[in-house]
Amino acid sequence: MKPSKFDYYKPSTIEETLNLLATHGDEGKILAGGQSFIPILNMRMSEIESLIDINGVKNLDFIDVENDILRIGAMTRQSSIERSELIKDHLPLLREAITFIGHRQTRNRGTVGGSVAHADPSAELPLALLALNADVIIQSEMEERRANLEDFFLTYLTTDMMPDELLTRIEIPIDDVPNGYAFEEISRRHGDFALVSAACLMECDDAGAVTRIRLVIGGVDAVPLLASEDDIKPLLGTRLDDSKVDAAIENILLMAEPDADLHASSEYRFHLAGILAKRVMTKAYEHAERGRTTV
Repeated sequence: MKPSKFDYYKPSTIEETLNLLATHGDEGKILAGGQSFIPILNMRMSEIESLIDINGVKNLDFIDVENDILRIGAMTRQSSIERSELIKDHLPLLREAITFIGHRQTRNRGTVGGSVAHADPSAELPLALLALNADVIIQSEMEERRANLEDFFLTYLTTDMMPDELLTRIEIPIDDVPNGYAFEEISRRHGDFALVSAACLMECDDAGAVTRIRLVIGGVDAVPLLASEDDIKPLLGTRLDDSKVDAAIENILLMAEPDADLHASSEYRFHLAGILAKRVMTKAYEHAERGRTTV
């Protein structure tokens, strides 16, 4: 199928892009990598009046570090994350998550900002970046503002962005990232959308007791599910064991409301979520333990 008719614009600067967004309002839609949006248009699941292609916009494709903040431009390709030495050294969880995205051709076109703005609740990048406590920088003609991903994702495919705003970069604090990490997902085939996914960061003290955990589960709610401090608190100050992990996961998943579709029932997704949550917590703990003993 082919999309319905629309006007096409290709700005070359952020300022020009913001002007187009302000002019076209709800009818102006951004094209970044297009790996999700183009199929939606082609199948006429969405019809638009104006397409604003930002692939030619300067200053949106970069990975750098400034004042212990790793910054990723919105138009940075997913494959660039995969190859980046900065990401490898500072954010191995993010690098691990990238490898689950589609296939190499998908990652060569897909962008970091596009995936975050699309806000699929089981997508790899929103999950990993939420685990890493990332902020997004959002710009309009009137102002530039910052939003933490915990507040940015509102519901399924919906974010805290107005029609005249553009996501310009993602910022991640790297001065104190836990050294234990893990990312896992289950899909019908390699490269398919995940049925359920999970990401975990963990840190231990010299005795092997857990001091920090950040666990996120995708595919079980309208937004990625971040474990609350109350759910994690019973695990802190002790070494992990199966019974403690199982009890914590049971509490975390009380808030889960997985949807059913032709790929999986809600019960099956719930079952997978428990398995993956335990798997990433165990793997992250093992990473943290190895890092502690090799320092």
